[in-house]
Amino acid sequence: MLFNASSSSSAFSPLPDHPQPAEGYAGDVSPELAWQWVQSGQAVLVDVRTDAERDWVGFVPGAVAVPWKHWPGMAPNPQYDAAILAAVPPGRQAVLLCRSGVRSMAAARRATELGLRAYNILEGFEGDADENGHRNRKGGWRLRGLPWRQG
Repeated sequence: MLFNASSSSSAFSPLPDHPQPAEGYAGDVSPELAWQWVQSGQAVLVDVRTDAERDWVGFVPGAVAVPWKHWPGMAPNPQYDAAILAAVPPGRQAVLLCRSGVRSMAAARRATELGLRAYNILEGFEGDADENGHRNRKGGWRLRGLPWRQG
């Protein structure tokens, strides 16, 4: 099933419509800006979440799966460097997506060290947890109504 709009009534804060400076990588971008870049061919969407997260929580159609860490145990992916270099053609930039925008910062730093122009997607796929520990209520790719699939 493909989802394009959120049925949630939760509110989220607007994000800047341009890249924000970051240390060690090209910058932080909103999910909406990342999606615009992907649709226009300027960027490759790289999902750095684990296979389990993509399988159980959902994924973005067309995103390239390059896990930063492996489940269980969250061990670093020894194939990350080769996989991200293979995923992003010369002249294109990478926009990296994780659950909440934290692992993708580390993955973007590493991609930058490898010579790529890499951006972190703010809020990630599910956004930050709310006061009850629930995600998908305070931002994120899904809540913002961008395309994703489950199953």
